[in-house]
Amino acid sequence: MNGNGRSLVLVAILALTVSSCQSWAFSPPSLETIPSDERGAKIRYGYQLVANTQEHTRAFVGNALNCTNCHLEAGRKVHASPYVGLASVYPEYRSRNARINTIEDRLDQCFERSLNGRALPPGSREKEAIVAYIAWLSEGVPVESAREWRGFLKLTPTRTPDPANGRALFAVKCTVCHGVDGQGTAAAPPLWGARSFNIGAGMARVNLAAGFIKANMPLGQGGTLSDDEAYDLAAFISSQPRPDFPGKVNDWPKSGKPDDAPY
Repeated sequence: MNGNGRSLVLVAILALTVSSCQSWAFSPPSLETIPSDERGAKIRYGYQLVANTQEHTRAFVGNALNCTNCHLEAGRKVHASPYVGLASVYPEYRSRNARINTIEDRLDQCFERSLNGRALPPGSREKEAIVAYIAWLSEGVPVESAREWRGFLKLTPTRTPDPANGRALFAVKCTVCHGVDGQGTAAAPPLWGARSFNIGAGMARVNLAAGFIKANMPLGQGGTLSDDEAYDLAAFISSQPRPDFPGKVNDWPKSGKPDDAPY
């Protein structure tokens, strides 16, 4: 191979390397692009289960929440624990149960913790539909891009979170949707009490809740609170009573328990 040939090969390799390192833009596919075949019907049902969990899987839900209350826009919104690319990440090791988890395992945990209910049966139509929906949202998304935007914003408070200030902020910013007692309205779910997520849910952790609040709350006004205000609200909400999670005794059996775990 002559010098020109080697140069072209090097240029091609460099281009591929740069392309593989670039982050993909967060751009969920439109629901209108779901295929109009049998697979598409399963995907559409999965979307309905996420958007209207109470309606379709009431027997497996122990509170008043739908999946889309935490995974906003049915898992299609950045900084709101999106499903986009999530199937690319699994299977993965999670220190909370110290084993390799599948996407089905993660779905079980959401039903048991965030929905304070019980896992959908293995191989059930409902479980397969939700997995199909997540897989469709993940098509073509590289693992590193999915890891970059999964979950919530990562914030660092400049001071110790103040639940008392969080209570005052809640009265001004949150009661119109969540009610003066935090028990929810037709517009938004309960944030504590028997009808809310249990202490084993990720949203019961102050750090995770603060990231969600900062990016998304008040609804339609995400980003208007300071980081410290988001932390104050999270600290207040997390200090309120909520259902226990008996399975907590098995969490983080080896190491990795986060500092903000509520138990």
